[in-house]
Amino acid sequence: MAATTPRARARARTMEDIVRIGREHLAVHGAAALSLRAVARDLGVVSSAIYRYVRSRDELLTLLVVDAYTELGDVVDAALAAAPADPRERLRALGHAVRDWALAEPARYGLLFGSPVPGYEAPAEQTVVPGTRVIVALLGVVEAAAGVGALTEPPASAPPAALGADIVAIRAEFGLRMPDWALARALPVWSALFGAVSFDVFDMYGADTFTDRSAVFDYQLDTLCAMLGFAGAPTG
Repeated sequence: MAATTPRARARARTMEDIVRIGREHLAVHGAAALSLRAVARDLGVVSSAIYRYVRSRDELLTLLVVDAYTELGDVVDAALAAAPADPRERLRALGHAVRDWALAEPARYGLLFGSPVPGYEAPAEQTVVPGTRVIVALLGVVEAAAGVGALTEPPASAPPAALGADIVAIRAEFGLRMPDWALARALPVWSALFGAVSFDVFDMYGADTFTDRSAVFDYQLDTLCAMLGFAGAPTG
């Protein structure tokens, strides 16, 4: 098979090195300052040689975006695989996995969820699938919770009419069976989760506002559980 030839293996190793060096430069210089010439220098090749592997800065950025989304998705999947069956605890495990990865990889998290890189637009055909892994996992947790009756339907359960077509499209795209009200509730939970993580990663609270950021995040997760409709007291 072509993928097992020495040339293919050598190319794969070089691509891995390019992504590794790209990660290092991202952490030190930021996404907007990424340079293929600088990556080539650290790779130990002349600048023209790197273009046999990566054609432009934008292509390097896409490699780093896909790499970061993939690693984040893997971390969340591993956390859910180790989590108990209780849906509330699974949601908490997912949230902590996202936060832990983001705090360990702030530059890569910033590439995914921070300010857009000027002049760069991520190609959907390469980034949508890895980029939706976490929300797909979150929707799976919500759907499972609704399926076992762990969520309480709110008194006014119908989502706004303006969301109707979007909910139909999301349901079809991901093959969801949960009630419309549960799917609608998952939307603010999704955005609030990443908002809470972003506040922490980018130090948007201010250095002296909270003494225990982990306690703040646990409280936010409890609030998101209540927003979804989990009954009972927080589990801690």
